Amino acid sequence: MDVLHAPWRIEYILAPKPVQDESLFRQIALSGDDEAHHVIARRKCCYALLNTFPYNGGHLMVVPYRQVPELNDLTEEESAELMRLTQECIAALKRCLKPDGFNVGINLGKCAGAGIVEHLHLHVVPRWNGDTNFMPVLGQTSVLPQALTEIAAQLRAALSAPS
Repeated sequence: MDVLHAPWRIEYILAPKPVQDESLFRQIALSGDDEAHHVIARRKCCYALLNTFPYNGGHLMVVPYRQVPELNDLTEEESAELMRLTQECIAALKRCLKPDGFNVGINLGKCAGAGIVEHLHLHVVPRWNGDTNFMPVLGQTSVLPQALTEIAAQLRAALSAPS
């Protein structure tokens, strides 16, 4: 049997999970170090950042600044901006990475796969024809051809440029 390694995942799996009042997303929202956290865009109500433990290259999340667990807890302004920023991120990903499609979704609740249950966030995962190969299927290993810092810089530039 061959052994395939994805060492970047174990850091997340074994890391202590925060047991404080503020979620990791709230801490990042309040941080001024966007490069360290791979934040690619900030708007009035929401921000976008690359997932540090991505399922695919360019996997990002759009997060409201306010920590709420449910969609119905968002204000109309927050809901509208969550969608607008998601649309902007998809357009930027199309320009920068040229994916063939996307998975876009929100995991609400632990049993639905939410890793940070207390702070809803929307996932955008770029997909390419043929990107599901033996590595993720049999080896449970993703192959990311580009560093997060490089992708973040490209997307930051695309999201700050006038449309």
